[in-house]
Amino acid sequence: MENIFSIDGIPDLGWGASVFLVVALTLLTRFVALRVLLRVGRHFARTENTWDDSLLDAGKPALGWFILMMGLCYAADISNSYVESEIFSSEVIDLIRQLTVVVLSMFFLVRFISLVEKAKLDELKQSPTDDGRLDATTLTALAKLLRMSVVISAVLVALPTLGIEITALLAAGGVGGIAIGFAAQDLLANFFGGLMIYLDRPFAIGDWIRSPDREIEGTVEQIGWRITVVRTFDKRPLYVPNSIFTTLALENPSRMQNRRIYENIGIRYCDSTKMDSIINDVKQMLIDHEEIDTEQTLIVNLNKYGASSLDFFVYTFTKTTNWVRFHEIKQDVMLKIINIVHANDADFAFPTVTLNGIPSMTPGGVAPEH
Repeated sequence: MENIFSIDGIPDLGWGASVFLVVALTLLTRFVALRVLLRVGRHFARTENTWDDSLLDAGKPALGWFILMMGLCYAADISNSYVESEIFSSEVIDLIRQLTVVVLSMFFLVRFISLVEKAKLDELKQSPTDDGRLDATTLTALAKLLRMSVVISAVLVALPTLGIEITALLAAGGVGGIAIGFAAQDLLANFFGGLMIYLDRPFAIGDWIRSPDREIEGTVEQIGWRITVVRTFDKRPLYVPNSIFTTLALENPSRMQNRRIYENIGIRYCDSTKMDSIINDVKQMLIDHEEIDTEQTLIVNLNKYGASSLDFFVYTFTKTTNWVRFHEIKQDVMLKIINIVHANDADFAFPTVTLNGIPSMTPGGVAPEH
């Protein structure tokens, strides 16, 4: 790269004074530039657009370092014109300038992508409704791919600047790549496992997952390229290699459309004449219940003659899939069933045995009517 920084026209103030003047002007320029960006940032903070805030936050440190490095390189040019140095020759200074531009550009883009990712994830947390926007898992995957692309591009640009030919490097790494491939089988398996998770999307960040094959159950906290972090219900982090998910049978209860209430209820044999009325009342209660999804299967039927009871079962689905809310609804349904049974002058059965023709009750129970 041709040196665009020239010292022609600078008054000959002597070596020390010239270097001091350039360094002072560099620090002053950097201070003024950062103050201007600070004022612009206050204006951007009043807008709802997160892109300009991310752009400014990513650009401030990159611009500050750019001004500082260019100024120091300019000072080194001036110093080199007075004192010849093999360490800081003109070629070395030009190389530092070029690498500075590449590294700071990479730093700016990576930071900008990370800031945008964080801002968009915060927006998703505040309004997680499905309105066509990217979900958290896809957003994280795209951010990782973009950062990786930026870093690889920066390396490919920097290598020729350092005098390393990419084609020669690839040819030399062909044989070594085979050996590295064998040594990194697990790493590659986990990488492609993570890629399949992003493509197939069997689960997303925040989903509750569990596996009948392994002792894996909890909420997905992070999906990386090597491991997935699952927070178990006792709040312990579980680190699962991504390659496991390629062969693992996995359940995702978070994507259930409804939750099921399935209960068997026993009524005393002496209340057999009231069973039909009880079943009809329970079924009507479920139909009228605002939290029960009547478009799904709804069954209330006499099921079997038990050893000590006439058993009927309740099979229905709630509208909600929230775990806590589901149990509140289930409790309400079961309490209403109790009220319906008692309203029909009936009662629930309990296990009994007959000793010498006399019914015997379990501890705490009451003997059935004769």
